[in-house]
Amino acid sequence: MIAVDEPRPVIDQAALIGRVIAACRDAIVEREADLCDLDRAIGDGDHGTNMRRGLDALAGETRQLAAMSLADAMTAAGTTLVMSIGGAAGPLYGTLLLELGSALRHTSSWPDALSQAVAAVARRGKSSAGEKTLLDVLYPVRDEMISHTPLRLLAQQVQGFAEMTIDMKAMRGRASFLGERSIGHMDPGAASCALLAAVICRELAEAGIE
Repeated sequence: MIAVDEPRPVIDQAALIGRVIAACRDAIVEREADLCDLDRAIGDGDHGTNMRRGLDALAGETRQLAAMSLADAMTAAGTTLVMSIGGAAGPLYGTLLLELGSALRHTSSWPDALSQAVAAVARRGKSSAGEKTLLDVLYPVRDEMISHTPLRLLAQQVQGFAEMTIDMKAMRGRASFLGERSIGHMDPGAASCALLAAVICRELAEAGIE
């Protein structure tokens, strides 16, 4: 963490938004096939393709998003993801960003904003922890941020959160129809969420935000 008596780094927000979008898109492109394979085991096999579509759409709006306030950029990005990612992931990821944008208009606390956003995702998906969804990554990320875990360390931890879904029985979505057969497979939404969370944490830490 940055000590209170140290000068805080000057952040070029526009450049940081651009780097985060580019890094997230690159990560999804690299893992697109893997995400589809995970989804094929317990779903319809298109999660990687859908996520790439969403990140491609965001990348196409980088200049506009980088010119906005952070709250407005989150809101606009959330709308884009709702419209561009297919399946259940679009509304869930979109809700996350839309609620972050809303929260950041009233607080500068990222843990508080993330708590509000994760709660909104849980309501939207009618789900909770332990049901083999992306919430099984979002909840521990929220908790680690509340505990002020350094972002560089959190980036190293998030894959482990996704891996915990392997032993879970799916309770929501198409995977829930498999019942016990869903056990033994990582949830694709948790996998993409962990991938993106790790990238974002690394980019923020690189920018001097800890």
